[in-house]
Amino acid sequence: MRTRATIVTAALLLAALTACSSSPAPDGSATAANDSGTPVAEPTVSVPAAHEGDDLKAAVAVYTASYFAGDADTAYSMLSTRCAKKIAKSSYTAVVKQASADYGEDHAVGDVQAEVSGTIGRATYKVTGLPKFDQKSQPWALEGEAWKYDAC
Repeated sequence: MRTRATIVTAALLLAALTACSSSPAPDGSATAANDSGTPVAEPTVSVPAAHEGDDLKAAVAVYTASYFAGDADTAYSMLSTRCAKKIAKSSYTAVVKQASADYGEDHAVGDVQAEVSGTIGRATYKVTGLPKFDQKSQPWALEGEAWKYDAC
């Protein structure tokens, strides 16, 4: 009796899952559907103006921290495609390692202001303890979904 109940329960769950799944469209693409079977538009998310530069601010913080920590792999991966073409990774690694040796790694960014217009960003910020590294309108580029340092 217990086995029979388990089989019936499994069959009902399978039937429920099958009923909820969607089939691919005739062209092979998956589509979301409403109750009438017609495709529905994916929702769009808009970022409030007050938070438009938050991702850029985070990128500035990560880039600066990796630069002064001597983490050349992370810092180099945050260069824009344009800058990466101009700067050999070995040369960049040497600069980052020297900056870490000269200044240490405890230099967070502060007072970060970010201006974003499409795929172009400008960051103004201060580097704690190293005013000579403070930046004003530093160029950044949005490549894919990531902000990349573009001041080369």
